[in-house]
Amino acid sequence: MPFSQFKLHPDLLRGLKDLGFARPTPIQADAIPPALEGKDVLACAMTGSGKTVAFLLPILNQLIGKPRGTTRALIITPTRELAAQILEDLKDLTIHTPINGAAVFGGVGMGPQEHAFRSGVDVIVGTPGRLLDHFRAPYAKLNGIEFLVLDEADRMLDMGFLPDIRRVLRHIPKKRQTLFFSATMPPPIAQLTQEMLHAPVTINLERRSQPATGITQAVYPVLQPLKAPLLLKLLQGEVQDALVFTRTKHRADRLAKYLAAHKVSVERIHGNRSQAQRTQALEGFKKGRYKVLVATDIAARGIDVTALGHVINFDVPMQPEDYIHRVGRTARAEMTGSAFTLVSSEEEGDLRAIEKAIGRRLPRVTVPDFNYESAPAERLEVPHAQRIAEIRARKAEERVRARANAERRAMHGGGGRPAHAPGQRPQGHGGGRPSQGPGGPRPSSGQGGGRPQGAGGARPQGAGYGRPGGGGRPGGPGRPGGNRGPRRPGPR
Repeated sequence: MPFSQFKLHPDLLRGLKDLGFARPTPIQADAIPPALEGKDVLACAMTGSGKTVAFLLPILNQLIGKPRGTTRALIITPTRELAAQILEDLKDLTIHTPINGAAVFGGVGMGPQEHAFRSGVDVIVGTPGRLLDHFRAPYAKLNGIEFLVLDEADRMLDMGFLPDIRRVLRHIPKKRQTLFFSATMPPPIAQLTQEMLHAPVTINLERRSQPATGITQAVYPVLQPLKAPLLLKLLQGEVQDALVFTRTKHRADRLAKYLAAHKVSVERIHGNRSQAQRTQALEGFKKGRYKVLVATDIAARGIDVTALGHVINFDVPMQPEDYIHRVGRTARAEMTGSAFTLVSSEEEGDLRAIEKAIGRRLPRVTVPDFNYESAPAERLEVPHAQRIAEIRARKAEERVRARANAERRAMHGGGGRPAHAPGQRPQGHGGGRPSQGPGGPRPSSGQGGGRPQGAGGARPQGAGYGRPGGGGRPGGPGRPGGNRGPRRPGPR
C-alpha cells in the first residue's frame, strides 16, 4: 500500500515522493495510523527499520496549519549523531512546508540553540544533557509541547541517561502525545513506559530483536594480533566502503593510523573527537571521501549512510544488542548489505551470546590467500594482563624509591640541615644579617648583608630605624622630627 493510504497532507506526500519513498516499511505501517489518531505508541523496532519516518510523519502532519512561533514537538535521542540525522530527515520531509526544527546537543556553541528556544521552532531534537543545560536559563520554556518522542530508549539506558530523562520530563506538560521507540525492552525501560505513556498502542513487543533480513553475516576467526592485517586484506578486496567498529577509542585511533599508513583513506569518530571533527568525518564518509570510517559504539545508532555496503566488527561487542545496532547500519530501508565480525579465541564467549540472541549460528569464513601464521609488525594495543602487570611493577618501583628517600632523610636529621645552637642563626647562610648576642653591637657597613652604619655609629638600641608610635624617624642621624636631614654616608 502507498503512503497515500494514511491521508497525509499533500505537501508531506510530495516530500516523500522526492525522497523516493514509495511504500511504508512494516513499522511505519503499524505506527503511523494510531499516531495520527493522537494515541500514545510503544514500539519495539530494530534499527534500520524506518522508525524515524514512523514518528516524524504523524507529528508533522498534525503541525501543518498550527500557529507558528511555539515549539510543539520535542524528540529526545541518546547521541549527537542521531539528533543531527533526525533533523536532516525532518528537513527532507518538510521541504514543501513551512515547518522548521533545530538540533540541541553538546560539543557546539549554545547561541544558535538559544535562538531556537527563543524563536519557538516547531520541533526540537535534543540530547538529554544539553537540554538540561538550557533548562537552567529562563528562556528555555517548553510549555507548548504537544508531542514527545523518545528514540532509542534502551541506548539511553545504556548511557545512563534515564535520570536525565526524568528531569527533562519535569519541564514539559504532562498532557501530551508520547511516541516511545526502543530496539529492546529491558525492565527499566518497561518501567519508564508505564510512567510516560497512557493506554499506548503496542507494536512488535513480542518479536525478538533481530538484524535486518537483508544483512549477510559472517564471522572471520583470527588471532588478536592479526586482526589489523586481515582487515586490510578484506579492504583490499571487494569491500568498497566499510564502517568499522572497535571496542575502545584508543584502538580506533591506532587502527585508523595503521590503515592510513597502508594507503587506505580513513577517518575516525569517537567520544574524544570534537563535534566539528565528528561531523567532518561522518560527512566525508557519506560523500565518499573516505573508504573507511572507524568508530566506537557512540556512533552505532547515529550513522545513517545510504546504501552502506559493509559493517565490520573489528572487536566483538560485549552485548548482543550492540551487535544488532552495529550491523543495522547496513541494509537499511529494506536494502542489502554485509556484516563481518573478526573473532579472536578470547572473544568466542561473546560471539556465542550473540548467536544465542539472534537464534542462529553465523558462518565461519577463512580467507584463502591470507597468512594466518604471519607475525604482525605492530600491536594495536597492549594486552590487558600485560598492562596490569606493568602497572603493578611500576607501583612497586615507586614504593621502593619512596622508602629509600625516607631513610635518606632520616639519616640527615630530617632534611639535611646542619645543626646549630638553639636560638642562634647559622653563620654565613642566606643574605640576611649575621646573628649577634643579646644586646651586642650591630656590625658596621660592609659586613654581612645588613644596612650600612649611619653617621652616629651604632644604631640606637631598642629604637632601630623604625617609626616609633607610627610617627617620624628618631632624631640624630637620619631625618630629625620627620624633616629631611643630612644624607647618611655609605653606599645604598
